[in-house]
Amino acid sequence: MAMVLCFTAAVGYAEGNQTPATTASLTETIHQMTLGVDTLWVTIAAMLVFFMQAGFGMVEAGFIRAKNTCNILTKNFLDYSLASLMFFFVGYAFMFGEGSFIGGNGFCLIGCDETVGTVQIWAFWFFQAAFCGAAATIVAGGMAERMKFPAYLIYTVVISALVYPIVGHWIWGGGWLAEMGFKDFAGSTVVHATGGWAAFIGTILLGPRLGKYVNGKAKAIAGHNIPLACLGVFILWFGWFGFNPGSTVAVGDGADLALVAMNTNLSAAAGGVTAMIVVWILVGKPDLSMTMNGALAGLVAITAPCAFVTPTAAILIGAIGGVIVVLGVLLLDRIRVDDPVGAVPVHGMNGLWGTIAVGLFDVNDGLFNGGGVKLLGTQILGTLTVSLFVIVSMGLVFLAIRNTIGLRVSRAEELRGLDIGEHGMESYAGFQIFVTE
Repeated sequence: MAMVLCFTAAVGYAEGNQTPATTASLTETIHQMTLGVDTLWVTIAAMLVFFMQAGFGMVEAGFIRAKNTCNILTKNFLDYSLASLMFFFVGYAFMFGEGSFIGGNGFCLIGCDETVGTVQIWAFWFFQAAFCGAAATIVAGGMAERMKFPAYLIYTVVISALVYPIVGHWIWGGGWLAEMGFKDFAGSTVVHATGGWAAFIGTILLGPRLGKYVNGKAKAIAGHNIPLACLGVFILWFGWFGFNPGSTVAVGDGADLALVAMNTNLSAAAGGVTAMIVVWILVGKPDLSMTMNGALAGLVAITAPCAFVTPTAAILIGAIGGVIVVLGVLLLDRIRVDDPVGAVPVHGMNGLWGTIAVGLFDVNDGLFNGGGVKLLGTQILGTLTVSLFVIVSMGLVFLAIRNTIGLRVSRAEELRGLDIGEHGMESYAGFQIFVTE
């Protein structure tokens, strides 16, 4: 209200005093108001994205066993901490500096402009750093319950400082994919496919958990706290309203961010419903964990096209995402890739699907709206190239770690639990059950 009164007063003053000086003053007032509003919006959105870190932590903790809960939460904590530091020192420069393959200026934000569009540089950096942390933490769930903590820290530094910023530069930093017209509004490829495919190659090289595959068949290893996981999904869903709408990086008249928010919500809802229906048909029960992952799949899938499609298309995109996540989980079990939380189907496969969906449903250039195949081809090329780059680069990183300090904890430590072995503490102290003969 105060801003409206200020603007009204400024207009009234200008109307009564039509001089070049007052016109310039009014223009500057409007600019400062826009700068303040957009900076505030992006800062709030960044806070919501930061809160998603708690959502990731709760989901991953709930889907694994109690004896590894402290370990997974420590990894989530360090993901964001290390990502923030790496993105400040080098990541932002690599992502938004000048260059086609990788940026080369702006380290520690030195020499950067004070504003990016109508947002203060500090708020823009904060928003982008939160995205970097989200990409890094996706891998924790896929490699949960058997990865060495020091090895994980090395991985986090590399993906935050180098791999994620390179992908981001190609798409959001003016790199070669951006020049081709590739569209990824809020990061189905930049964030989710990057994290998802890194989890995929890491999980393969790490190997399955002990007891996961018995006599060639997958054995379910139940998570220890489904209510905790459910809370995490709702936190992520809530945080996504900063993740996607915040990527407008401006308030404007509110129409763009409102459409993005609506599409985000509808896609998540559709993903949850279709995942429940599909798993109900296939296994005979409406499994809650699969339903929750269906909602997350819908959120990931709509992240790229959320600003480019209609609400009806958003529902369809999310619904297909819900089907993909169920079939993806079954596929991974068939090929013996042990992903405890479904990171690969949720983020990798649906990051791929959501990015391709832009080429199908974009209201201006999508195939189904008369736009032809040009955008669709660009989307397919871009997301496949990024996926291949992430798999190869992170595969080399994980191989280097495996051949030096090692990727996996010992058999004894895995059986006892990483909380004790890696951190010397328990998530639920005092609940041990001792069996005596």
